[in-house]
This record gives sequence, structure tokens and C-alpha cells, in this order.
Amino acid sequence: MERNAPIKVYMTRKLIGVNPDDTIQEACRIMVKFDIGSLVVIENDRVVGFFTKSDIIRRVIVPGLPYTTPVKEIMTRELITTDANTPVREVLKTMAYHRIKHILIEEEGKIVGIFTLSDLLEATRRKLETSISVE
Repeated sequence: MERNAPIKVYMTRKLIGVNPDDTIQEACRIMVKFDIGSLVVIENDRVVGFFTKSDIIRRVIVPGLPYTTPVKEIMTRELITTDANTPVREVLKTMAYHRIKHILIEEEGKIVGIFTLSDLLEATRRKLETSISVE
């Protein structure tokens, strides 16, 4: 992974989401179906929140909320985003500072993708495989 490359090179463009009124159980089913750790919450074609595995543990399981609770009641509303042209090294610093595993990527004020620690691991794995095959 090139540390100075813009994050858009490594981000995932396909965002998977739910509606604010969908239940936590419905959201979890989607996360399992697509084997992902987060979802965007979309209302009127706009990202209004974020929902992660950590939210499930901290805001649902520990307090004992029913799985029929709407996502809007526990989603993260204060989104941490970065511009698509931000260098990878800066994005990683931002993620470390906020202690997050996922960050939403913006272009011209619109959410266009996501970058996760899984994306980082995959890019690192590919680079390592390339290095090994060259030797």
C-alpha cells in the first residue's frame, strides 16, 4: 500500500445500507449476508448514520435492547469522514486518533465509499504477495 496515494485508490465504492426504521435484527442479517462489519444508514438518498458491530455490542447487547429496536435509535449520527483525495497515511492517522475501524469517504460533500481496516489488510496482503512472487 502506497502511504501517499489518495484513499480513493483503496476504498470500497459499494456501500451497503439500511433505512433508519429498519430493525437491528434486519441490519444484522444484512451484515451477515454480505460478511461486513458496518452499514450506512440512508434516508432520502442521504447518509444519515452509521451502524457497526461495535454498536451492536455497546448499544444493544450490553444494555439489553430488543432486536426489534429501530437502527435510528442506536446508530452513530456524528459521521467521521475524509475526502477521497486524502493520502492513506493521513486517513490512518485519523482512524487511529478516533479509534475507529471504518471511515466514510467523501467527494464533493457526498459519501462515495468506505475504507476499513479489512481494506488495509487486503492491500497489504496483495503487496506482500507481489513482493514474494518477484523474488
